[in-house]
Amino acid sequence: MKKQNNLKQKKVEITGKDLIEMGFKPGRWFSKAIEYVNSNEFTNQEIVEYLEQFKPAPEIPLLEEPANFSINIKAENELEETNVNAVVNSMEVLMKTPTLVNGAVMPDACPTGPAGNIPVGGVAVAKNAIHPGMHSADICCSVMLTDFGKANPKEVLDAAHSVTHFGFGGRTREEQFRFPSDLLEEIENNSFLNSQKSIAAARSHLGTQGDGNHFLFVGISKKTGNTMLVTHHGSRGFGAGLYKEGMKVAERFRKELSPQTLKQNAWIPFETQEGLAYWEALQIIRKWTKKNHEVLHDATLEKVGIEKENRFWNEHNFVFKDGDLFYHAKGATPLDPKFMPDITGPRLIPLNMSEPVLIVEGKTTDSNLGFAPHGAGRNVSRTQHRKSKTGTFEEIFAEETKGLDVRFFSNEIDITELPSAYKNAETVRNQMEEFSLGEVIDKVMPYGCIMAGDWQKNAPWKRRKRSKENS
Repeated sequence: MKKQNNLKQKKVEITGKDLIEMGFKPGRWFSKAIEYVNSNEFTNQEIVEYLEQFKPAPEIPLLEEPANFSINIKAENELEETNVNAVVNSMEVLMKTPTLVNGAVMPDACPTGPAGNIPVGGVAVAKNAIHPGMHSADICCSVMLTDFGKANPKEVLDAAHSVTHFGFGGRTREEQFRFPSDLLEEIENNSFLNSQKSIAAARSHLGTQGDGNHFLFVGISKKTGNTMLVTHHGSRGFGAGLYKEGMKVAERFRKELSPQTLKQNAWIPFETQEGLAYWEALQIIRKWTKKNHEVLHDATLEKVGIEKENRFWNEHNFVFKDGDLFYHAKGATPLDPKFMPDITGPRLIPLNMSEPVLIVEGKTTDSNLGFAPHGAGRNVSRTQHRKSKTGTFEEIFAEETKGLDVRFFSNEIDITELPSAYKNAETVRNQMEEFSLGEVIDKVMPYGCIMAGDWQKNAPWKRRKRSKENS
């Protein structure tokens, strides 16, 4: 293509190479722009004027100083001091992300990787932007409670054990719950979710709880004496698939808009086609996850042969919208009703298998931003905790679960989920009160619980490998 100041009134054709030489970065718009220009009688000047619309906006730099964030946590010993310092340091890096305008740290906070990663127990408020990395792969991790009235807690736990599913993968076709047709239609109409892999995960993972710190808990209400079933899990492979696709799109925008922003803090601008579709996808994941809890609770009720007396739930790992602000809660319980359009009751905060599940209500303040802790959190990693223990797994398990009916679905003990793996529950409760992070209105006292356990010890692929070696 000839120089722009050498304008001749004749048709000019361009190529992708010409656009690059003019300073444009290759993009999906190249082919359409080239086709449009070459199909019209454009002069050099007219081409320049037409291409103005595709000029990239100036790169958005990181904030010079971190955006404001509230610290609702304090260290009470040397171990906690190391943890709190790491959390605050990570938040200071995170809050330089140019979309962020506010944030908060809860008493159960713990770091999740290099400085700049949103910590567990962190809240980050972005303007007109959704950050997939700030809700992570376990989208809509949440808790649900069903009141079983005066049912026998052992009978409820046994019934729940017979219908739930922990560990790797999903249910076989024969074991799957009936999938709601209206939800399937929403999935098929969303560009992020409408794939064979995504739909297969949605179907097979419905009614499954995964692994890690996810649980099924049975206890007794301190206020009413009723038996309560509480489940804790997220969106499984269905949500993880959306997270993966969201991070790809966010990275594309990051490269174009703000290359200085850390990859894990890339964002999707809300007021774009991709942003609107991603927000809709998050709401679909939310509906699916709520249904994931419901099918297990309903199957347990049916097995016991009773009707529920009450039910409520809340997510604590999600993105909540208020006007043009997007509250990314990475392990924080929403107190403010504006964050939950289908609110049906108070909120749930589990601590560990030997502690009560707290039922709370609370008000929004400048420092809590409308959130409370989501649990007890950790001061050390799973590996560090495992190394710190002495004795056999059986001895450690017996000591820490004394008086409780604790079961591992895989029949393999996971000591990194025992009470000693978590922060001191009393400390978390005290700091909730000190920092006005919700009022406890009832406690579900523990009877027993089910968790995945160390399912990898006898994972299907390991069994197959051992079978081959022994044959």
